[in-house]
This record gives sequence, structure tokens and C-alpha cells, in this order.
Amino acid sequence: MNYIVHMRTKMMPNDFKVFHELQIAHSALFRAADKRTKAEINLSLTQLAVLFVLNSKDGQPISEIAKSLAMGKSSLTGLVDRMCDKGLVKRIDSSADGRVTNIFMQDKGQQALAHSKQKTQQINRALLEPFDAEEQQIIRRFLDHITERSDEIINGTSEMKENG
Repeated sequence: MNYIVHMRTKMMPNDFKVFHELQIAHSALFRAADKRTKAEINLSLTQLAVLFVLNSKDGQPISEIAKSLAMGKSSLTGLVDRMCDKGLVKRIDSSADGRVTNIFMQDKGQQALAHSKQKTQQINRALLEPFDAEEQQIIRRFLDHITERSDEIINGTSEMKENG
């Protein structure tokens, strides 16, 4: 057992620093996944995330993709440029609004996504394998809680601010 895991298991509930633990787990998981994705299909996880967003609705403007990924539009623009250069996506000006450019997935992007979907399913199974169905539901509730209330958790509600 590695030292960090050993020390975590010895902690008392009041010592459990969930925010810090989430950051460590996120970093470790995504560092490993990014390394594997780059080695297998020569894409970053962020590029792959763009493909997943386009898979749910192809032909989105960069602003919508950026919103879905909680990224800045300017950061995503350069990323999409590199994806266009690789033949994963293409830009097409909107017929409805000349100021808008929509991003469409190309065949090469579909192939990378298909490969990645299978790997993602394997990763999800491996992540959840140690937990029974009830524990998996708790994990889902916890993650939904974070997703739905992250701003409130970090910034507090008006009641928390008044009493804090």
C-alpha cells in the first residue's frame, strides 16, 4: 500500500479534507488518462472532450463548446485550430449568422472518438469495480451534488455568508 493511501486510511473523519483529496485524485486520474490518450491516439484529453461535446450535438459554435467544457473561448480557439490541422474537425461559417463559425466533427474525429469511448467504458468499470451498487449510487449523488452546487459550495449561500 502506498504511503499516501495508508495515511488517508488512518485519518479520522474530521481530518478528511475532501476538497484537497478531490484535487489529488483528479490530478492523478487525468494525468494518467492524458498520457494514455496522447500515446494511443495522439490527442490531449481536452481535444477528446471537444469530440465528446460535438458527438452530443455536432455543428456547435466555439462559444457553446467552451461553455460545455467550462473553458475560455480564446483557449478553445487555439485548440480547435490544432484539431482542424489534424483533420479531426472543420469550421463552417453559420448561414444564420455570419459572425458565428460552427465546428463539425470529421471522419478522423469520429474514429478517435470511437476508440476513446471503448477505453472510457473500461476506465469507468475499473473506477467503480471496488464498490457495490449502493456505494456507486452514493458516489453518483456526491458527484451530482458537486456539479449542481459547486458555485454555492465554494462561494457560500447568502445565509452562509450572513452567518459566517
